[in-house]
Amino acid sequence: MKIFVTGAAGFIGRAVASELIAHGHKVLGLCRSESSSAILKSLGAEPFWGDIEDLPSLNRALSGGDVDGVIHHAFTMDFSDMPRACAIDRAAMQTMAEALKGSGKPIVMTSGTLLLPDRKGGVDESTEVDREGFLAVRAQSEDLIQTLSGELGVRGCVVRLAPVVHGEEDKGFVKMLGDLGRKNGFVAYLNEGEPYRWPAVHRRDAAALFRLVVEKGRPGAVYHGVAEDGIDLKDLMNAIGKKMGLPVEGKSREEIGSLLGFFAGIVGRDNLVRSARTKEELGWRPEREGLLEDVAKTYFL
Repeated sequence: MKIFVTGAAGFIGRAVASELIAHGHKVLGLCRSESSSAILKSLGAEPFWGDIEDLPSLNRALSGGDVDGVIHHAFTMDFSDMPRACAIDRAAMQTMAEALKGSGKPIVMTSGTLLLPDRKGGVDESTEVDREGFLAVRAQSEDLIQTLSGELGVRGCVVRLAPVVHGEEDKGFVKMLGDLGRKNGFVAYLNEGEPYRWPAVHRRDAAALFRLVVEKGRPGAVYHGVAEDGIDLKDLMNAIGKKMGLPVEGKSREEIGSLLGFFAGIVGRDNLVRSARTKEELGWRPEREGLLEDVAKTYFL
């Protein structure tokens, strides 16, 4: 298969491109800079110049008829204006689905488990997303790809990734929490008597899941990119503090608000997420090291 990958030069996208190529697929990677183009060429992918805000470029990428599917990673990471970022995302997906109308070809979008409600017993692929709060607007992208799957005759699928996708070259949440710890002089966690847990997945295990979904995911299906159901955030902060040589301190919700900025709204989430259905249906078997082991081995060197 020849797969068009948006965000192909990014942290997860590079792993996905490598995974696809290693399993005999060809990759057409969306890029908008010379550096991204060079990265894609080094992976063995074919660069395609464009942008998710340049809708005609997305249409050109798919209009030739030789692309067999799409994996959509690119997202405008502007948390200060999530409605605009999500509107750009939906417009890109609409354009790509229309370009593949009636083909039955897969379009796999990237979402996140933080859209799901917190439940002490955990949630799974069948759990309805939370329709309120800061991230609720992101759920409209999931709704759209499932609608397009039926209306336009494409095989639309959703992959909800854990908030922590870890591995070599990570610049995401773990790195950002470490940077805040360095700034504050200590690593802080919310200490209010409840467990606060996040799921996690290694980037290479996530890449294997995206490959399986584009190969055989069901139309309209939701899959969970979760290898570890829930890492206690206190344990994660202790691992970060130990690796960085910083003290670790428990703080109240009010104190966390002034210390962690954007993260204040999510370190109090108990995002315990199951992925049993995903593993059973697709035969996905995460093999890489867990988050705490990875922090000890590859982070903050």
